[in-house]
Amino acid sequence: MADAAVPTRVDAIAVARADRGHTLELLARISPDALTVTGLGGGEGAPKDLIGHLESWEEHALGSLEAWERSEEPPVGRALRTIGTDELNRREVERKATMSLEDVRASAQATHAGLLERLDALTDVRWAERAYDGDDATVGARLGSVLGGQLGGFRHDPDHWDDLEAFALEHPA
Repeated sequence: MADAAVPTRVDAIAVARADRGHTLELLARISPDALTVTGLGGGEGAPKDLIGHLESWEEHALGSLEAWERSEEPPVGRALRTIGTDELNRREVERKATMSLEDVRASAQATHAGLLERLDALTDVRWAERAYDGDDATVGARLGSVLGGQLGGFRHDPDHWDDLEAFALEHPA
């Protein structure tokens, strides 16, 4: 059975969809010319990098689902144990650095749609089952941690909203 703190599959999909919608609204407030300008959050990243970052974690979630179906630990779990979150994030940004803004956006949109479709295809029974043999966490709980943020499972996007809002004020559309 799923933990009470884990949202239902339907609720998780709704939250992921709504949060991404708000992220896209914030990105639309930024001048198109500034989407590749660094300084987001006072750092070296650009809004383009954030789009890729959010996609990377959705890719990790999809990879986790695939691994769990084979009763294996997901690659993201191994990466987090061996290199840590910061290094994993750095490598993912670097991997996507040569992609154009248009390609990053299209890829992120396709990955997000694919994730929502994959979640929708899960049964509620599977959602409540263990992620893989030997793991006592449910699929929903584990995905919530892969896609989680300060507000909880499936709430990664909001962690970046303050930075996007500030950047939009500096670089209005």
